Amino acid sequence: MRKTMVFEVKKNERETNLSLVRRFSKRIKESGVIRGAKKVLYNKRPLSLAKRKVNALRRIAKQKEREKLAKLGKI
Repeated sequence: MRKTMVFEVKKNERETNLSLVRRFSKRIKESGVIRGAKKVLYNKRPLSLAKRKVNALRRIAKQKEREKLAKLGKI
């Protein structure tokens, strides 16, 4: 379940739009919303046991093939 945060920033008297945006951005950064979103965005699931085994077998096969070619003098 994701937490939803609502940020409301009201414009003060004699405050420019740029400073309002800066104040809003600062508040968002301090809250950690952006950091949490990036964490979710770039999160990778760990590989399943079956996929890890397949990758290991493929790696071993390639290694044996390289060793064979090295013995034959082709590498």
